[in-house]
Amino acid sequence: MTSKEGEQKTGFDMAKIKEKIEKKLKGGTIPDYETERHAVTDTSESDKLAQILEQRAPAKHMVGTLRKKNGAKAERHVVTGVSGFDNLFEYGVPKGSNVIIAGGPGSGKTIFCLQMLAHHASLGKKCFYMSFEESKEGLIEHMKDFGWNPEKLINSDNLKIKKYLSSDIHYLDRADSIEAMFAKEEDSQLIELEPISLQLGFKLDFIVLDSLTAIASAFEEKEQSYRFYAERLFNFFKNLGSTNFLITETRMIPEVFSPTGTEEFLADGVIVLYNIRRENIRESAIEVLKMRGAKHQRKIVAMQITDEGIVVYPEQEVFGGID
Repeated sequence: MTSKEGEQKTGFDMAKIKEKIEKKLKGGTIPDYETERHAVTDTSESDKLAQILEQRAPAKHMVGTLRKKNGAKAERHVVTGVSGFDNLFEYGVPKGSNVIIAGGPGSGKTIFCLQMLAHHASLGKKCFYMSFEESKEGLIEHMKDFGWNPEKLINSDNLKIKKYLSSDIHYLDRADSIEAMFAKEEDSQLIELEPISLQLGFKLDFIVLDSLTAIASAFEEKEQSYRFYAERLFNFFKNLGSTNFLITETRMIPEVFSPTGTEEFLADGVIVLYNIRRENIRESAIEVLKMRGAKHQRKIVAMQITDEGIVVYPEQEVFGGID
């Protein structure tokens, strides 16, 4: 039986349901779901719509507010500022973590990271977006589309955006690195061992690297050399003391969350963004796959990209399995 035949038999039209939900959400209000049920003629469609609205209604009041906790433990964690997402944690992301942001094309990885930096830069934190893909001008325009006022954040010196080239990668394979370290001991002239140069002149609070996938492609068929470079890069970020988010491009429904599959073991955390196909539509979703040193919910929950950025619905688990 085809999906269309199944819909005709059950009266269940996911496309219509999605259209109704998005119309209500974009209008800025969530109606009383019992009233909405009576506005839908088909019983099964009504039940499904009511269930989604019921789950999203409390989340609508939750987004835009951050869980406030006192104590030393809370001070050792940071929030992202992405509406609803931080409620998946007890306290937040441990400070100084290296976190992979994984997902397929169009899943919202760049938006998630820009939204997070915009939030923290507006609070006076020092934020740096390192792009190996999109231009600085393109990223600024992207932020403008969501009303995040990037010029103000950049002029305040709280947000830096820099476009890197593959030639900016300070490549050393394992043999070269060992030889260089011996030379450094014998020669007063320091040999550059850092995997990449930041040259900002101040301590950073948050860094986004976009992306590990682009860096890996610069190594062509030298996978072993890239693995060694990735290890050095993760250690480099860890020693900076900043909280770092490294974007990776994956399949729509990934089983591997990084270019070689080893980066997620080097990372302290992995956040996965999905485009989930249900019948003839796609729904956005997100999960915290792992996060060392942080208690978090272990489920895939609904997410929406709105005109103001990403909104996560922590109480609404996605329906059914992932195709």
